[in-house]
Amino acid sequence: MRGSVLRRLSTATAVTAVAAVLAGIAVPPASAAPGAPSKHDGGQRDGFVKVGYFTQWGIYGRAFTVKKLHDSGAAQRLTHLNYAFGNVSPDGRCYVDGAAPEGDAWADYQRPVPAQESVDGVADAWGEPLNGNFGQLQKLKAAHPDLKVLISLGGWSWSTHFSNASLTPQSRQKFVASCIDLYIKGNLPNPDGSAGGPGSLAGVFDGIDLDWEWPGSAGDVDTVHRPEDKQNFTALVAEFRRQLDAIGRPARKHYELTAFVPANPAAIDAGFEVRKVFKNLDFATVQGYDFHGTWEPVANQQSALRVPAGATEPDFAVDRTIDAWLDRGAERGKLVLGIPYYGRGWAGVTGGRNGLYGTSTGGAAPATFEAGYEDYKVLKTKVGQNGFKVYRDLRAGTAWLYDGTTFWTYEDPAVVLQKTLFIRSQRLGGAMIWSLDGDDDQATLTRTIDLGLWHP
Repeated sequence: MRGSVLRRLSTATAVTAVAAVLAGIAVPPASAAPGAPSKHDGGQRDGFVKVGYFTQWGIYGRAFTVKKLHDSGAAQRLTHLNYAFGNVSPDGRCYVDGAAPEGDAWADYQRPVPAQESVDGVADAWGEPLNGNFGQLQKLKAAHPDLKVLISLGGWSWSTHFSNASLTPQSRQKFVASCIDLYIKGNLPNPDGSAGGPGSLAGVFDGIDLDWEWPGSAGDVDTVHRPEDKQNFTALVAEFRRQLDAIGRPARKHYELTAFVPANPAAIDAGFEVRKVFKNLDFATVQGYDFHGTWEPVANQQSALRVPAGATEPDFAVDRTIDAWLDRGAERGKLVLGIPYYGRGWAGVTGGRNGLYGTSTGGAAPATFEAGYEDYKVLKTKVGQNGFKVYRDLRAGTAWLYDGTTFWTYEDPAVVLQKTLFIRSQRLGGAMIWSLDGDDDQATLTRTIDLGLWHP
């Protein structure tokens, strides 16, 4: 299954391909050595982008370091790495010097990384200009020079002040200039002489990803939103494009500009002048998950490719989300489908179809870090254990675990492969991952994406 053949796959053929994965026709093995050059390096040769989010906080409880991207083979199978997240201050600027929980400069660039966690095996020394995650990203790029690294601004918790920062031409100019000064020119704060300083971050980030959740509609409890966000977001994207082009022009470097965009058609209409926005974006990553969760009493799919039989309409699905963007004028080749490396779970589920659409009396299922939310690497270990069985709907592109009372909707390699075939058949721009720390140590899901989107 290589080359242009995959671009024309029908649903029936996709099911055959997925069945092959289920039968054990496996994901490509690891390179001979961690991070060794491979034919997969610089994956944009094949026309698809493969974007993975690396979470700032993943280095703590999940112990997911930048080095793991290198050692697992994930880094050489990505075209883009988005660092989550950069924050927007109350006065409308990009900043890293906020007190917890508004910032974590220690994780970003101050923490001396020990040799066993370092991409090149060399420990950081206290007082170097660039330590922490940012220093490791610098080393990762040295090992994988075709990998582009973007700073992702906002996210669910840190979109609070986007609306204020975007409100006027003056505020937009100031906001964008501050982001470029910090992340592109690399002028990190150096409050105690331990790390940072002028130009210390220069060359690490290749562009900016806008994760405003959401312009014109409600997001987190404290996130400001206004009806005029829709026009202001268009103007903000244009201002980012203008200033990024201006700084890149002398060096003949194109700094990329991307955005994370919602699945809900109502949120699209409230916040996005689609044709105008896409004109200035390199691509947009589309929310392909969180369609359902434990904020609802019914156990349901969170990321179905197509609406399953028996769903209560109206409902969300990947194909409907993509159609919603296309109908509003999005460029097909700039739509990058988001794929979750986590599942959502309900406890005390009875009825339904092997739990699907059953009623939960126990709320969110217990999990490692957050009730109702669990990483793929944990969920895969439940298969066949303590009564858990895997159920599938190949037409809908879903899988779930159910033991008679606890229900988990999640993505495994078969579902992920099916989604890459959908990306090919729809001629989309590629795949996005939220988030890389949910994968196992062999980068199984990332290798599956690479398998589905690769050709010689």
